Amino acid sequence: MRSSRRAPPSDDEDEFDDEEEEEEAPARPSRRSAPRSGRHRRSEPPRRWRSPDEDDEEEDEDGSAGGPPPSWQGSGPRRKPPVFWRARDSLYFEPLVALAIIVVLLVGLYAYTANWPPVYVVESPSMQHGSSDHLGLINTGDMVMAQKVPTSEITPYLVGMVTGYSTYGEYGDVVLYHPNGDTSATPVIHRAILYLVWTGTNSSGPSYSAPELAQLPPGSCGGPNPVYATPGTSNGCATTDITGTLELFHIGWRAINLSIDLASPALGGHSGFLTLGDNNSAFDQSGAPNPQISSLVEPGWVIGVARGMIPWFGAIKLLLQGSAQQVPSQSWQFLGLTVAGLVLLAFGIHYALRAEGIETPLRKKEEEAAEEEAVERQRGRHPEPTSSHRWKRSIRSWSDEEEDDEDLEEEPRPRPSPVAAGHRHRAEAARRGRPRPRVRRNEHPRRRRRDEDL
Repeated sequence: MRSSRRAPPSDDEDEFDDEEEEEEAPARPSRRSAPRSGRHRRSEPPRRWRSPDEDDEEEDEDGSAGGPPPSWQGSGPRRKPPVFWRARDSLYFEPLVALAIIVVLLVGLYAYTANWPPVYVVESPSMQHGSSDHLGLINTGDMVMAQKVPTSEITPYLVGMVTGYSTYGEYGDVVLYHPNGDTSATPVIHRAILYLVWTGTNSSGPSYSAPELAQLPPGSCGGPNPVYATPGTSNGCATTDITGTLELFHIGWRAINLSIDLASPALGGHSGFLTLGDNNSAFDQSGAPNPQISSLVEPGWVIGVARGMIPWFGAIKLLLQGSAQQVPSQSWQFLGLTVAGLVLLAFGIHYALRAEGIETPLRKKEEEAAEEEAVERQRGRHPEPTSSHRWKRSIRSWSDEEEDDEDLEEEPRPRPSPVAAGHRHRAEAARRGRPRPRVRRNEHPRRRRRDEDL
């Protein structure tokens, strides 16, 4: 009777089974020995370092990672952002800017003076204090702004002596007027001295009143330092119904004495301002020693009061007209220095704006990308490094190794066979490092019966 007890397997059988298991178990692919795919290439050259703020700005411009791409990117491969046209790239940019500045200045001057034209060029040295140019005074070649004001706001020289009001180096206001009311004639720029009011003709002849004389302090007539006198009147110090002659003392920058014949037809027989140039020795209504310029200046003839000045630049107009002989030599020097300074200032502003750029962010990104592309192209022209430096090529950054590992993990693994699936737990146990249990098994009944028959 044969016993059903199974004999323990021999060592040869165990080795045979182990070899079968090893053959059936799937081979574990080596992560490092796996061939690299064609996607792996040499690392790109390092790009320019950017600060975190610049990265944040780029993220804000390109949009968030989870949001839709901008309209110019689309869903396909990324294209270059569109370049927006800049006005300063045009050849007409500088001339148009200069024209715009001139228009703005003219509009501002018109709003300030309420006159057109708002400025007038001084063509004679009648208001100069001497033959040289003095900054702050009215000289030949200066451009004077004529502001339109009511007649009551014009301050004559004699009133300025009392109140201390002065403009352009002397008391009182400087007025611009049409001589004798002729609008086609060249305007005259002189200082208002006194306003005379026509009172008609009496037994002694034409008479005038001078209200400003009554505002002078006591002693201004007949004192040790008289300001005026009326010899044709009974007391010699009248301020109303003055006839005969009106005398004024120490008037203007040259401190001249004026004798005004009230019966002269040069006054015009009407009310108006008596005017005088600071550099002249006779008033405009005298006619001596120079020809008469105008009669008494009526308020309707006044263009405006000098309220501001642009020095030296009017000399350019006089030079073009051929009448710049009376322009002081210092004016040309100051004009040259001013023009040179303005040109340097314009170039400085131009290059400052060109360095910083008045442009869109996309245009700036386009320029930076072009610069980086040029640098990479220049690096590509360099020869291959020598053998002593080739070892540097083999060094790869940590980020590249991580990318290789990710690519290897993404590759599909071979599907294990059913036989290998039965021994999966043993392979996993071996990978975890635990020892594989060795179990002594009984001899197979069929194999033992075969051995006995033999």
